[in-house]
Amino acid sequence: MEGYIFDKGVMQNTTLLDYRMPTAADVPGVETVLVEVGSDAGPYGMRAVGEPPMVPVMAAIANAIHSATGVRIKELPMTPEVVLKSLKAQ
Repeated sequence: MEGYIFDKGVMQNTTLLDYRMPTAADVPGVETVLVEVGSDAGPYGMRAVGEPPMVPVMAAIANAIHSATGVRIKELPMTPEVVLKSLKAQ
């Protein structure tokens, strides 16, 4: 969704109308779990939020593609075109 599309060096999705970004309808629901235990790693005992839930998502998708096709994708975004290109290169 968040990939840049180039044709002969010219970006094709230059506006927000062309550049697809995920909406609430495109992503799965997230369950919130409040942990009221301080952390020594952050200032004032605070914990980080936001990025940690996103880390395993792309790895899980890459592993699913690998399980289905036998091809290991190591670039983002993992579009159908990237998967097809990797299958042809195999």
